[in-house]
Amino acid sequence: MKKLLWTGLLVSLFMPGMATAQSAFDGTWKVDMNKVEFSKKPDVFLLQNGTYECKTCAPPIKVKADGQDQTVTGDPYRDTVAIKVISDHEIQETDKKNGKTVATSTTTVSADGNTLTSEFSDSSNTNAAPVTGKGEATRVAKGPAGSNAISGSWRTAKFENLSDNAITWTYKVSGDELTMTNPTGQSYTAKLNGTEAPYKGDPGTTSVSVKQEGKNNMEETDKRDGKVISVARMTVAADGKSMTIAVTDKLHGTTFQFVAEKQ
Repeated sequence: MKKLLWTGLLVSLFMPGMATAQSAFDGTWKVDMNKVEFSKKPDVFLLQNGTYECKTCAPPIKVKADGQDQTVTGDPYRDTVAIKVISDHEIQETDKKNGKTVATSTTTVSADGNTLTSEFSDSSNTNAAPVTGKGEATRVAKGPAGSNAISGSWRTAKFENLSDNAITWTYKVSGDELTMTNPTGQSYTAKLNGTEAPYKGDPGTTSVSVKQEGKNNMEETDKRDGKVISVARMTVAADGKSMTIAVTDKLHGTTFQFVAEKQ
């Protein structure tokens, strides 16, 4: 009887704490855009003789730049691209999927030819409001003589006015499972032992696996039709207030890193 009483006391003392204990990953996180280390690999564009090419897109695209919808294949987010040339230093792009506009952008090169800015609205990977913002890139190399000013190699420098839905998500650990949700409608629930699980709401990501390595470290692997497309390694700071995420983008052959703050 005494043993049972002691057991009951221990349960009452420790079980509530165990039941309410939070994972270091639990909560809503938001990227600090001042703490992003962008990929050093430049994007490469060519607009010449009425043809537009994005050589570093995945997959690469090459279409007529006549303002009309041109068919592209192998891209889960769009099946047509329309490039309208506004001037020798500006273009407008409209992407569609199944006849519906999913992304628009206006890309402009500065008068000195060294800075490229792109204002965009993108709903190709959202089931809610579109992702909006403005990106800026710095010229690494010029395009061939006679080509539009957007031609050449450009390295991403920063993003401005990026909508919160692009950089916010929520984690919740329950037992041996992690659930991720975000404002654009993507979600998954996966075991923390690396078992593959469905990734929902993203036409370009079909499955995910998550492996926790210690209390504050986790690795996520995303796949498309069985092929790894990205690997992200997450480390929560000792104070639990921030998380550093290092990403290897297998599709584009790039790496980048950023810090998210717990909200």
